[in-house]
Amino acid sequence: MHQPTIVSVRGLFALIAVSLLTAVAPAYAENDTPMAVITGAVDDIKAGLGDRRGDFEEDEAALLTFVDGLLSPRFDRNYAGRLVLGQHWKKADTEQKKRFIAGFYSAMLGRYAAGILEFQEDRVEILPARGKGDDKKKRAIVRTIVTLDNNEQVPVNYGLVQRGESGWKVYDVNIEGISYIRNFRAEIDSEIKKTSLDAVIERLEKEAAGS
Repeated sequence: MHQPTIVSVRGLFALIAVSLLTAVAPAYAENDTPMAVITGAVDDIKAGLGDRRGDFEEDEAALLTFVDGLLSPRFDRNYAGRLVLGQHWKKADTEQKKRFIAGFYSAMLGRYAAGILEFQEDRVEILPARGKGDDKKKRAIVRTIVTLDNNEQVPVNYGLVQRGESGWKVYDVNIEGISYIRNFRAEIDSEIKKTSLDAVIERLEKEAAGS
């Protein structure tokens, strides 16, 4: 299978950070399932954007605030941050872990928030769940197909984790075999080995601040 272009990957990662994660309800419900989380995403984005696309194109700060309001309570940033930091997690102290998670989340938000402006609901097809499912499992994968501008259809699989009363939360997305967790982990690992964890944290914080 061919690898997606950089432009396609960036656009799809934007969809990860925004369109998918906006679907998770803040409160847990008995019918909250991984499939329900993804199925509700399209309608949630449509309702949230409304006629505000033009305003968001002109006001990046407003866009980031809007996306953060949707994403922050619904994304398992602690788990994702731990996975991204990988082997360096155990060596990091409490303050480093806290700053890394916050910096990584903010930097990711800044990189991909603009992707919401390109979202088109008719380009996402949610595929039927495989198997009968198991309520005892704490992780799940939901498969979708995203159609790009050139009509290419790209498989996108979403990884979710069960967090008790908080319901299902998203922590990873796989695009044509490219996991955003693995992608960022390789990037961060290489950077830490060349510099240091503190240097990486400072870089993420500066990126998040727009400097």
